[in-house]
Amino acid sequence: MILSDTRILEEVEKGRIVIRPYRPECLGSNSYDVHLGPYISTYTDPALDARKANPIVETKMPKTGFALVPGQLYLGVTEEYTETHGFVPFLEGKSSVGRLGIDIHSTAGKGDEGFCNYWTLEMSVKVPVRIYPGMPIGQLIYFEISGKVRRGYDTKKDAKYRTVSQHPTASRMHLNFSRRSRK
Repeated sequence: MILSDTRILEEVEKGRIVIRPYRPECLGSNSYDVHLGPYISTYTDPALDARKANPIVETKMPKTGFALVPGQLYLGVTEEYTETHGFVPFLEGKSSVGRLGIDIHSTAGKGDEGFCNYWTLEMSVKVPVRIYPGMPIGQLIYFEISGKVRRGYDTKKDAKYRTVSQHPTASRMHLNFSRRSRK
């Protein structure tokens, strides 16, 4: 079941949903709007390797914007830090963003219960588009969980994206391979 605006606000007040900064005007009927943070990153190598840490270069976007071009993967980040305790958050692009041809995530639109961080965005575009820091970029939708969660993301020792950062985080897929080789 998707949480309504009333329920999201109740859970924010209880501290089970944390959004910083919280802006009341960003609360929709059944979602909360998030904004694009100031940093955008790209991988330095043209071919990525899932078994290796792929280096990125980060740019702080100027207020005049940053042009995204087709064929390039960009890692962005939300301006908002979030925590979710007892619910599953989904990040979806805003329709206005989609109508500009911007995809904000490739496959990582679901957060886990216990996720406490900024959201890294895997951005790509269909046509060249100029984006701006602070622009609305997506919306968080919260789902109720059926049953008890044994291990939230914030308590998993092997969770790869627990280090809190206001900067885009590159893929850590290579850690899966190193864990398997230790077994």
